[in-house]
Amino acid sequence: MSAAFDQEAPPRRLSHATALARSAWTWALDLVFPPSCLACRAAVGAVGGLCPACWGAMRFIDKPYCERLGTPFDADFGGEMISAAAAEDPPVYRRARAVARFEDGPARRLVHRLKYSDRTDLARPMAAWMARAGGELLAECDVIAPVPLHAGRLLRRQFNQAAALAGAVAAKSGRPLALAALRRVKATKSQVGLTKLSRAANVQGAFAVGDEAAVRGKRVLLVDDVLTSGATVNAASRALLRAGAKNVDVLVFARVVTRA
Repeated sequence: MSAAFDQEAPPRRLSHATALARSAWTWALDLVFPPSCLACRAAVGAVGGLCPACWGAMRFIDKPYCERLGTPFDADFGGEMISAAAAEDPPVYRRARAVARFEDGPARRLVHRLKYSDRTDLARPMAAWMARAGGELLAECDVIAPVPLHAGRLLRRQFNQAAALAGAVAAKSGRPLALAALRRVKATKSQVGLTKLSRAANVQGAFAVGDEAAVRGKRVLLVDDVLTSGATVNAASRALLRAGAKNVDVLVFARVVTRA
């Protein structure tokens, strides 16, 4: 992976004069507002990248990892490896993939800036990384659906970070987006600080399918910003499967990795 995100190809060839004008405008903007690191705002050489310090601190999740949970292994023993956690308590969803570990600084800062600082512009570059991390899931899915917020929380926050990421992933991959596939019908309290059992109880019955036709018989890719215990995506996946989804995979930007 490179420190800068891929840029979209231009839809058409620009004239020489237009290209020069655009270059001059970009140069002027960079002079007044130099490109900054997505995570810490330090100066960087290109738009949409991380500074060397944040790049070095970003712990990407690459193979070898558990095929079900997407949690990293310390060693590669070959073949499709399943973690003890997945074997003892299989998730409702089929597979999960994440870009990086949430407990590390840059990934956490990116999620928090998107979620709490109204930095919706971060959704597109974060989704570019997600599309790479979840390439195998995107290749097999029929539709992309975000984990929804309850109407009350959406009204207070004004946007759903999962929907922003799902929309950007769909645009990047060309896969259909079903924003109304799921509804959050229960106003749950924050999962922060809850035990694993309390998290599961908190989101039990929290989701319902809002558009059965969009998911019936489909392979659904469920998108969220962070995966912690898996309680939220398990509850959402259960609702999708009960409505007739063929299977559910999960793609997030970051996930918490715990060691036994």
